[in-house]
Amino acid sequence: MPTLLDEQAKKTLLRKIPHGLYICGVKSGDDLNGFTASWVMQASFEPPLVVTCVKNDSKSHEMLKSSGVFALSFLEAGQKEIAQNFFKPLRRVGNKFEDIEFYMGEQTNCPVIRDSLGCVECSVVGAVEHGDHTVFVGEVIGATLHREGEPLLLEDTGWQYGG
Repeated sequence: MPTLLDEQAKKTLLRKIPHGLYICGVKSGDDLNGFTASWVMQASFEPPLVVTCVKNDSKSHEMLKSSGVFALSFLEAGQKEIAQNFFKPLRRVGNKFEDIEFYMGEQTNCPVIRDSLGCVECSVVGAVEHGDHTVFVGEVIGATLHREGEPLLLEDTGWQYGG
């Protein structure tokens, strides 16, 4: 007889997995977008690989899938407002997403948040499409360090994404 999944235990435990907060910049042609990403991790040393998970029904998913590139800007502790802004669609004017300044990454031409700890630029080398998010595997083809600092963690915001 199969054991039933304890939904509350599952939710509580999955929410204990630590996550940083990043802004994932994507592009498709001349169209640019950014979204807050928390399901991110390093997956290989050689070649350097990271994975990020993107909601299947999002505009960014479609853009990332068609372009095959993305840039992850690492947010600093205390930059909760930037993460919060990218949970919703933002209007882009020139080189700003509303009030948040960005520049185009040298390797991917994806938007990078200027006031972040830095970024890694990635070329998609694989994808796993199961469930409501796609796991994109990106090879790191560029890295820029803006400054040293402590990363913004999901648990420090009081928000919960997972479970």
